[in-house]
Amino acid sequence: MHIDLHKAQEEPEIAHLYNTYAQGMLTYVQMQVTSQEDAEDIVVEVFLAALENSRFKTLPEKAKQLWLWRVAHNKIVDTYRRSKFRKNVAIEQVADSLFEDEIHSPEYAALRQEDYIALHAHLQNLPALQQEILRLRFGQELSCREIANTLGKQENAVRVTLSRSLNLLRGIYHRKREE
Repeated sequence: MHIDLHKAQEEPEIAHLYNTYAQGMLTYVQMQVTSQEDAEDIVVEVFLAALENSRFKTLPEKAKQLWLWRVAHNKIVDTYRRSKFRKNVAIEQVADSLFEDEIHSPEYAALRQEDYIALHAHLQNLPALQQEILRLRFGQELSCREIANTLGKQENAVRVTLSRSLNLLRGIYHRKREE
């Protein structure tokens, strides 16, 4: 294998160290941690630490090598310490609950608020008797029999009016969703 000495001199020292030690370090770190992503992150963090350390540049090459491996070891230890407090869970295990959490998102709340405003506007456009039956049924949680007694109507008439009102609102809601 031929090495271009001129190009090797132009290559930044940290890149040279990365090319020399990163693969072996990654293999070592992979044997110590459970996740491939964590192993890759640790190796990147080691070399970032070297870039951020002002004294690192002044060390001889052997001392740099030892420093890199010591930092890798310390980062692995840190990962173990964090894992005691923070549990990692595979995404497959929580995929179902991700959609449940969507219900609590601000976007969902905003859409729900828009639906409530539209529903209120449509309710205001219903005849007074339909509004009253809906209010008593869903606001007061009265049965159709209780509503009929309260309004002096026949129970069957209350059921029909309630059914027609709900079907009308459902139709409006579905048309709005399709837009």
